[in-house]
Amino acid sequence: MQYRKDKYGNPVSVLGYGCMRFSQTIAGPDFKKAEAEVMSAIEAGVNYFDTAYIYPGSEATLGKILEQNNARDKVNIATKLPHYLLKKEGDCEKLFAEELSRLRTDHVDYYLMHMLSDAVTWNRLIDLGVKDWLEQKKKEGVIRQIGFSYHGNTESFVKLIDAYDWDFCMIQYNYLDEHSQAGVVGLKHAASKGIPVMIMEPLRGGKLANKLPKNATKIFKKFSPDRAPAEWSFRWLWNQPEITCVLSGMNSKEMIAENVRSASEAEVGYVSAEEQKVFADVVKEIRSKEKIGCTGCRYCMPCPKGVDIPGVFAAYNRRFSDSKFEGFKDYVMCTLLRKNSTGASNCIKCGKCELHCPQGIKIREELDNVKKTFEGPIYHMAKAIVPKIMKQ
Repeated sequence: MQYRKDKYGNPVSVLGYGCMRFSQTIAGPDFKKAEAEVMSAIEAGVNYFDTAYIYPGSEATLGKILEQNNARDKVNIATKLPHYLLKKEGDCEKLFAEELSRLRTDHVDYYLMHMLSDAVTWNRLIDLGVKDWLEQKKKEGVIRQIGFSYHGNTESFVKLIDAYDWDFCMIQYNYLDEHSQAGVVGLKHAASKGIPVMIMEPLRGGKLANKLPKNATKIFKKFSPDRAPAEWSFRWLWNQPEITCVLSGMNSKEMIAENVRSASEAEVGYVSAEEQKVFADVVKEIRSKEKIGCTGCRYCMPCPKGVDIPGVFAAYNRRFSDSKFEGFKDYVMCTLLRKNSTGASNCIKCGKCELHCPQGIKIREELDNVKKTFEGPIYHMAKAIVPKIMKQ
């Protein structure tokens, strides 16, 4: 196992264990199976375990495994405060106490604001006393490090990074999402400020492991017949010095063994120029299934009416490259999880964006297509509900 340092010099395994996808039974997580898998990972050197308050049964399962195997001191627990559930003073303490009870521990090593959308939301939480509460818990040693997980656009991420002296953060990032969400610009900005970056969705929900277009898989196999697509994805991430830990939702001993083997070879700069060309060819093949040739360069931004143009185009493309559900989910997350909507319907057809697009995309026309595709009755219901939840 290879390790990289967190903000305070502590070793963090480059491979982290994502606990959202423990194998399930009708009654909840399959404890015996999860126990065997978690302990296998710990024995192999994995020391970063990520869970959250809202993952059904996850915190309790992880806590029970660690307690029964006397393994708490061998790992770092990362879990998350569901700040969107905060309604009154004292809710932070109540939710955190429940998490400690589930996890059967007296401290959390890495504590994240779950799905923190922008600096505006963070400032609202400051007004509610959340920052003072977090810092007091950190002073007491009950919370060791403070961070946030993020889904949103690059600009909002950069502003959020600059809004507080964070200990770490977590973003969705992979070779297909290099220029969407926080993206490589956000990754490098965080790293420039000494903030470790943990990676979620390295395989984009499994798409980059076992749901690639056939021709994309052939490109990988031609270069290295024995290397699985998932390993290619991890190599691309571990090659980058700005990345501290990559999460994997492992739910078999075979998957753990393969990922650990790959992690044992993980070094900054170990991806060759020839391999980088392979990634470029694979991305080109995947993108050929998409509808809009947006590279996420962001030259079209900022939009005077706040449309997240690269973000909504990425969601639209994902509808065709992945599924209708994944595309719609991404669209909701990138347009509604913030103070002001950034959806395609904000467009007033001023055309400023098209003057700067290197790809010559008819942005106004495509935004109409995005609007017609995503902004139906279900979206408008979400648009009415989500902001109220975010403001609670």
